[in-house]
Amino acid sequence: MVLYQTDQTGCWDASGEPLPCSGSGQDGELNIGRSWPEPRFKVAADVAVDRSSGLVWPRDAGLSPFPLSWGEALEFASELDQARQFGHQGWRLPTRAEFFSLVSHVRVNPAIVAPSCFSNLFNGYYWTGTPCARLEDQAWSVHLSGGRVVRGMKHTSFMVWPVCPDPEVEGGPGDRPDSEDASDRFGFSRGLVTDRTTGLTWLRQGNPAGRALNWQDALDMVRQLNRKRLEGRGDWRLPNIRELESLLDDQVHSPAVHPLAGFENVADFYWSSTTSVWDPAYAWTLYTRDGYIGVGYKKDPEFFAWPVCTAV
Repeated sequence: MVLYQTDQTGCWDASGEPLPCSGSGQDGELNIGRSWPEPRFKVAADVAVDRSSGLVWPRDAGLSPFPLSWGEALEFASELDQARQFGHQGWRLPTRAEFFSLVSHVRVNPAIVAPSCFSNLFNGYYWTGTPCARLEDQAWSVHLSGGRVVRGMKHTSFMVWPVCPDPEVEGGPGDRPDSEDASDRFGFSRGLVTDRTTGLTWLRQGNPAGRALNWQDALDMVRQLNRKRLEGRGDWRLPNIRELESLLDDQVHSPAVHPLAGFENVADFYWSSTTSVWDPAYAWTLYTRDGYIGVGYKKDPEFFAWPVCTAV
């Protein structure tokens, strides 16, 4: 699993006002993760190949002229595959991780990177091919207006944007190790868990503060951990939303984090260091009960903090 940066470079205070990034501890200051390839997409007449993931996306994001149920969306993608649409094979619905890799954290309406590469983008819900493990009658979708990852009833009609692999590229941000093949994914040392696939080290305790915090208090708590050199480390940070999202295991729930990681006291809701540019008084959040990705009002003490650092 390759963990890329978000594209956020600005910083905002809890009221949503811009502020200098230096010393803020926010995503826009730290820019953690691998840099995206530039240009991100290799564009042809009908498709754009994501050079980071090896996924082929139709440039027309509205191949289905109207919304479909989840079952109809799966069938639609299968029909494209049988027809070898645009000369490619392997058409399917993207996984939620693959679709989330398109989300931009500096744009809205649509909240995707490089929107000029595509046409007929709908600022609403698009299906992914990932079912919700907690609720069997629901599947995951991405709301293209702001970039949230939300559940939808499978009988609901959403838009469809299928993908297929580029045979010339392997791997990418949408890849997650299967649960049964990930026995060596995590390493353990004292109160730490290191994820070898992302290069991140997490506290084994998922609630070091012992209570919910507002966003600024979450950022300040991490500074306190660094002053105390918790677990001998002084480089703790509040994770950005892509780092938080990397914890998810789509096949489990309550919590929807990998069971082999051995985390303890995992809370239901977590702050990220990434601000929502839809309304900078909000920050991106992860709901670990099933994997919902949304936003929280920065001034409300309703979310928890789970510090992370880079493995050594």
